[in-house]
Amino acid sequence: MLHKILTISIYIGIFLVPYFALKAQSVGVVLSGGGSSGIAHIGVLKALEEHNIPIDYIAGTSMGGLIAGLYASGYSPTEIEELFLSEKFKNWAQGNLNKKYIFYLRQQAITPSLITFKLNTDTLWEINLPTNLISPRAINYGLMEYFAPASAKSKNNFDSLFIPFRCVASDIITKKAVVLKKGKLPTAIRASMAYPFYLPPIAYDSMLLFDGGLYNNFPSNVIYDDFNPDFIIGSNVSSNFLPPNEDNVVSQIKAIISNDTEYIIPCEYSILIEPEASNFSTFNFDNNEQLIQIGYLATMNKITDLQNQITRKVTKVEIEKARATYKASLPPLIFNNVTVSGLSKKQNHYIEKSLQLKKGSSTAETFKSEYTKISSDNKIKSLYPEAIYNDSINLFSLNLQAKKEKNLFISFGGVFSSRPVSTGYIGIQYNLLRKVAHSFTVETYLGRLTNSLIAGYRLDVSGKIPFYWQTQAISEQWDYFKSNSTFFEDTKPSFLVSDELYVKSEVGLPLGFKNKLILGGTFGELNNNYYQTRQFISTDTTDETSFKNHSLFINFDNNSLDLKQYASKGRQILIEAKYINGRERTVPGSTSIIKDISKSYLNWILLKAKVDNYFNKRGWARFGVMGEVVYSTQPFFENYTASVLAASSFQPITESVTLFQERLRAKKYVAGGAKTIFEVYKNTQLRIEGYIFQPYQEIIQNEFKKGELGKQWATRQYIFSSSLVYQTPIGPFAFNVNYYDKQEDRWTFLFHFGYFIFNKKNLQ
Repeated sequence: MLHKILTISIYIGIFLVPYFALKAQSVGVVLSGGGSSGIAHIGVLKALEEHNIPIDYIAGTSMGGLIAGLYASGYSPTEIEELFLSEKFKNWAQGNLNKKYIFYLRQQAITPSLITFKLNTDTLWEINLPTNLISPRAINYGLMEYFAPASAKSKNNFDSLFIPFRCVASDIITKKAVVLKKGKLPTAIRASMAYPFYLPPIAYDSMLLFDGGLYNNFPSNVIYDDFNPDFIIGSNVSSNFLPPNEDNVVSQIKAIISNDTEYIIPCEYSILIEPEASNFSTFNFDNNEQLIQIGYLATMNKITDLQNQITRKVTKVEIEKARATYKASLPPLIFNNVTVSGLSKKQNHYIEKSLQLKKGSSTAETFKSEYTKISSDNKIKSLYPEAIYNDSINLFSLNLQAKKEKNLFISFGGVFSSRPVSTGYIGIQYNLLRKVAHSFTVETYLGRLTNSLIAGYRLDVSGKIPFYWQTQAISEQWDYFKSNSTFFEDTKPSFLVSDELYVKSEVGLPLGFKNKLILGGTFGELNNNYYQTRQFISTDTTDETSFKNHSLFINFDNNSLDLKQYASKGRQILIEAKYINGRERTVPGSTSIIKDISKSYLNWILLKAKVDNYFNKRGWARFGVMGEVVYSTQPFFENYTASVLAASSFQPITESVTLFQERLRAKKYVAGGAKTIFEVYKNTQLRIEGYIFQPYQEIIQNEFKKGELGKQWATRQYIFSSSLVYQTPIGPFAFNVNYYDKQEDRWTFLFHFGYFIFNKKNLQ
């Protein structure tokens, strides 16, 4: 009996040993889509490698496709983790170009616009609707940089990568899932990630490809059908959309454009890992480290089952050695030439001439600065980079497929305030791109404080020394009387109305990426109407001072600030020299002591320097400093008020530009202060600022209401401000409490939404 049992056991063993030897001989991994939640897949791969689980095939959709593609291209889980925790990936996700290389020369003047509509004047209105929330320029270049070498080595065959790979996209023309197994690897992964309204789709082989998650968000069937692995490991962070709600248009759109996915693995030998990442917003990439840890821990909970069922092991030393050998065989991403296509011959020429390429070859990293520079031109919508490998010379050529931005921009903005200084803004810009770029602009500001109309033309020329020439005609009025209000009804504001009409023409030249040198001139007329006393009645007539003038100026401008207002990162340096010459004519009003009309010729030199700098964050606080120096030889106008109106003013805080503060104006002064910025919540700051204004000699009024200079360094002013600021996607909400130590109204309170940004005054 014992003999029979042993015989049967031997026969069973003979049949089962080959079975177990073959079982789990090959392992496939499939990664679902899921937006930011898909970052948990990195933790899954990390845990698998640490515990010697082999990965022979890999497939993914959307975010899973990106991570799977990186792994298939020879990047380790640690390298992938480093990428997703970097500033580079954050820029990809937010559609931001590296600010270091944004070409400041091509940036338009800062305006208070809150929202801008971009339109094509020669197409139907529906084509003008936006198709994506973020710009794809940064991620397009990044995918090319990370995947082009592996794509070249594999000869665009995804079976020949470090790990055979598949990703899935959705063709919305045929309404079918498309399995991508060959072609340009960066393009395939970019197509798999083209989430509707977030990233634009990719046109590919007569197809319009969107995110693969629309029709197959968990391509376990793809890895099973294409590779037939013995064991499949699935990582899923997604689920099907809830049924559409009659009151929720987003849910209705999701139901229309997508199909349900079966989150199962069609293989007897498999394990499904489901990291709990459903609480994370699809496009919120602020929790990447936490998500990676969630994926890691979810895998660790299944690691014993995996090790029991997968008998074959690949040690970390073995996989790292194989990965190093593979990477050493990849061709370096070096370009020997760059071409531009997609637009007309003249438009392509404009882009090509804008690229300052050094003789010989260049790496993707060194070329990135030029790509960013031309991509930041607001006349270029996108530049899709395609690296084409020439194995005969072991170098790449780079083709930039260009798309022109829409030619008509219409902007709306301004500021809405608790004080009567609210101002509306409308800006219209029409761009015409040829061998050179033409821009025609019309802007208007409408409010109680200021009204203005600005018409301009700008010519941008590319080449070895790129430059722009811009001419503007400006008509504006500042009314400090109507816009003045305080909490005290008995306070009588001064009557001050300033009208200015002038033409400005300038030429701008680059000094590196973030600096520009501006040379130009103006001519026009300034008219000020004012009372030299606060004691006046409605029948009194104002004093009138007109100043017909012309000026020449040269400016150095450096700007890397992160925001138009309430910045907390970067730096701005402004240095200006200006020569002003003109003829003053003053007609006294009924309240003036002197009754004679006066005429005189005046000229002076104005030198001004300003630095606004923010330092790296320490803990939850950030610090900044601001300094300003003014030196002017400005002579006195006919009276004190006219002299002060023409003098330079120190305006360190948001509210300053809306106030006429005569004690913060001088011919020569030094001023500065410090800022502490606390990040109290996401997009919410508490700002505390303090400044000192030190005039060399204060402008004072004598008994004849003439201007004269006070004692040297005799007086100074202190300004303190505290602001709670919430940055919305279109502009800031802010509440300010301000203190001026020697003003009549020392305390001011201001709530506003939008930007206190106005056109720069001609004489200041």
